[in-house]
Amino acid sequence: MACDLWLVPLVDVLCHSPDNPFAEELASYDRALSAAGLPPVPVHGYMPGLSGDVAPVAGFDYDALHFLRRAHLLQLCGLEVTPVDALGGEYEQLLEMFAPTAQQSHLVWHYDHAGAYVPLDFAHPLSDDELLAGGGPLGSSHGLLRELEAVAPYLGIDPANPPPAPEPPARPTELEEPAAVPVYDGGPFARERHVWLGLHAAATRSLAQGSMILFG
Repeated sequence: MACDLWLVPLVDVLCHSPDNPFAEELASYDRALSAAGLPPVPVHGYMPGLSGDVAPVAGFDYDALHFLRRAHLLQLCGLEVTPVDALGGEYEQLLEMFAPTAQQSHLVWHYDHAGAYVPLDFAHPLSDDELLAGGGPLGSSHGLLRELEAVAPYLGIDPANPPPAPEPPARPTELEEPAAVPVYDGGPFARERHVWLGLHAAATRSLAQGSMILFG
């Protein structure tokens, strides 16, 4: 199944509009952040060149996303990061055995089809009943970027000089729609690297622009 990543500029022309389609989500995130003693989602004034337009930044297959999550969880737990041809019981066992570690990871503990990363720095994903009933745990763009940089060497990526990110989807994809078949590089961690590059592009742009990352 296809997974899109979107950047939502956190600018006043969008967030303070009465027609803001993300108003309920932002209010929910603010409540969770406040309960954790953190500031609200930052909303910026208008900046030249940055509108309130929502745009796709990356696209990949859900299975490939879980390949990357598996690699990062292995690395977090001090286990050998090995490639696999398919996900199966081993990945589920990892998630069960190392659930506390997984639930502290911005990359691993996140719903596939919803939820967000916001450009605020906090150590672990935030979760409460309201978030879990909606989009799932709330992640930090800073935390996501740190974890991507940590797992990069295991995938053959230099985090200080990564390859160019793949082109974003030309149009929104439906949840049940097959993902576009990317051109992989042929290495043993090709799928993981493809997703890594998309997430890395989203995280770096989120921090540079003050944007929120949404799974779609």
